[in-house]
Amino acid sequence: MKTSFSAACAILWDLAKETWRVSYTLFKLMVPILILVKALEELGAFPYINLVFQPLMSLVGLPESMGLVWTTTLLTNMYGGMIVFFQLAATEQLTVAQVTVLATLLLMAHSLPVEVRIVQKAGVRFPAALLTRLLGALLLAMLMNAIYTLGDFHQEPVKLLWSPQSGEQTLIQWAWDQIQSMVMIVFIIGGLLGFLRFLRFVGIERLMIRLLQPLLRFLGIGPEATSLTIIGVTLGLSFGGGLLIQESRAGHISDRDIFLSLTLLGLCHSMIEDTLLALMMGADISGVLWLRLAFGLCVVALVARLPLLNHKGFRARYLVSTAKFRPHSAKS
Repeated sequence: MKTSFSAACAILWDLAKETWRVSYTLFKLMVPILILVKALEELGAFPYINLVFQPLMSLVGLPESMGLVWTTTLLTNMYGGMIVFFQLAATEQLTVAQVTVLATLLLMAHSLPVEVRIVQKAGVRFPAALLTRLLGALLLAMLMNAIYTLGDFHQEPVKLLWSPQSGEQTLIQWAWDQIQSMVMIVFIIGGLLGFLRFLRFVGIERLMIRLLQPLLRFLGIGPEATSLTIIGVTLGLSFGGGLLIQESRAGHISDRDIFLSLTLLGLCHSMIEDTLLALMMGADISGVLWLRLAFGLCVVALVARLPLLNHKGFRARYLVSTAKFRPHSAKS
């Protein structure tokens, strides 16, 4: 009995240490960036940054005022962008198609200071990670706008389903919100790590990999990255990316798989929570879920077949940079 109890305690202690390692890696990235973004907000820099993105709205069939929504979302998160959206939506006559296009922009490119840094730490070079998010979002938004306009789909006026409470937030309130979010992240990461261990123990992880093998083969992603990719797609880059940082440093995943997995996560992550947020804005599920997922899968499948991706020198120079922290035995 004592032996079983001691073994259980050892497992929990090991899980707690692993949870802290992953969480600490994330927090070292998140805290300085969150402070920097908040400083920019307090200094009134967002409207000036918006000057870069405002002209792009005409390319996707949106009013210029929606540029501020995307700018805020790029620098903060979906919730910050939604607050700005609901403040501006009352003065704009937006259609369901337009809101769906806007929501897709927000879903594919948000929280870039934090999330791109996470992807960079996992091994993908900064320019590649940033361009994947921005260009992917713009390209899909342009395609969706063309489809909805030519097909005359979802041209009815949007009905706003929810409006968050707005108001001035003190620095103390902001700091307390960030602390609460980080505590929640620790618990979620601990639960995910424990769940992964359980799946591995009962053999479900191996079964999932086997069942997903046709899709993995089509995308060109190896089985070593399967579980972490699934976590990122369903729950978000902060969780899947954090675990990928740990795995990439351990050398368990090849450079090629790291790039393909994180490219997919950049285009299609947090498909549950973020999709629900987009629906609350009044977007249609056809775009924010199905078209987004199909676009991400097609892009990764196409990228996986590019000859340059299989060129180790090209990958090391332009796409991935993992050699500096990976052991000599790591895969390439």
